[in-house]
Amino acid sequence: MARSSSTDWIPVFRRQVRDSTTTGWTVTDSRGSIRLEVRDPAHNGSRKQGITLPYPWAPAGCADALLRIRAIWAFYRQGDCTLIGAAQMAESSSSKHLIDWPDAVAAFKQQRMEIEGRTSEKTWRVKYRPVIDAAVALLIGSRPPSNAAELCDAVLTRWEPGSRQRQIMRQNLYAFLRFCIERQNFKACWTPPPVPKETRKAKRIGYPLSDAQILRLLDGIPDDEPGRRWRFAIQLLATYGLRPEELRHLVVKDGTDGPELWCTYRKSTGGHEKTQPRRLHLLLVRDLDGTPQDWNLLARVQISEARPPLGQEGKGGEALATYLKRRTVWQQLKTEAEHAGEELTPYAFRHRYAKQSHAARLPVASIAKAMGHTIDTHLKSYAKFQPDAVADAYKAANTPLATTR
Repeated sequence: MARSSSTDWIPVFRRQVRDSTTTGWTVTDSRGSIRLEVRDPAHNGSRKQGITLPYPWAPAGCADALLRIRAIWAFYRQGDCTLIGAAQMAESSSSKHLIDWPDAVAAFKQQRMEIEGRTSEKTWRVKYRPVIDAAVALLIGSRPPSNAAELCDAVLTRWEPGSRQRQIMRQNLYAFLRFCIERQNFKACWTPPPVPKETRKAKRIGYPLSDAQILRLLDGIPDDEPGRRWRFAIQLLATYGLRPEELRHLVVKDGTDGPELWCTYRKSTGGHEKTQPRRLHLLLVRDLDGTPQDWNLLARVQISEARPPLGQEGKGGEALATYLKRRTVWQQLKTEAEHAGEELTPYAFRHRYAKQSHAARLPVASIAKAMGHTIDTHLKSYAKFQPDAVADAYKAANTPLATTR
């Protein structure tokens, strides 16, 4: 087998330089050191510019030299300096930043999780890593952005404009960049740009299943072991207004008036804040005759009646959705929701609880507490279920007046 030449690395290195910059940029040997040469008609006509870099003309010098050349290119392409001027700026600051982005990420994570205690490992993985990993991949790539505005524009295209997800990713990317400026002494060019105006994507309208629809669904579930478990789960969801994930966090406690059903699930509300465990209050499903359906749920939880498997922690909604989409009656209900201009989701049972609670004229504060919300959070999702004062006024106007004797 033929031995590789000791100069095989040179064309590879030159290709990396060209890919990292543009046509006309190359490297050569200058007395054992790497020399960067640039022929740029837009800057100097046909005259070539060149600088010698402090790295050996050898494979060992390529990695560091390439980082420095990328930094020089980032300044040079702005068009207001010579090659020597761009090299001086890169030497003083930019090359350091290119090298230290991963270190800045590690420091930012430590600050969020250990020092401030505002972020859990799960929150970091779901809400920070996607956008920060995407940003760092660009920053250490062959054509890195030269400032924060370019970086944000390039990274955030991954998320739909106006979506809540994009808003979260922008917020956390901006927090990271501010950390780099304030704590890592990065240049001012990495200051996050003003937040652009985006039309927020309309929040989907959650469909509240009626009691009659819930009973139809229960009747359509097979009478086998999985079916019995899921029927029990759906009864719990509808009667107590639970999130699907909360099915695995139900306990019975001794209360002043006897056994009480509690949910111990603590949902993150942002940062390190979480909801508190709460006592559950039933709101019985009624049949077409108005007869309440008492499924004896508390006692069944108390004796540990089997509930369905919900998969990984945090995936309860997905497990429920997977089971329901295979049911013919669920597909029928989905069509009914679409005809109403709404969307059927596994939260439809919780929406039912909210709607029926408001229809019963219960105080908003009581409903929010029963569902594990603050009042503000509750109204953001369920204000549409509040009694309509205008409708009530017209209903009263159409009610026959009581006759007087």
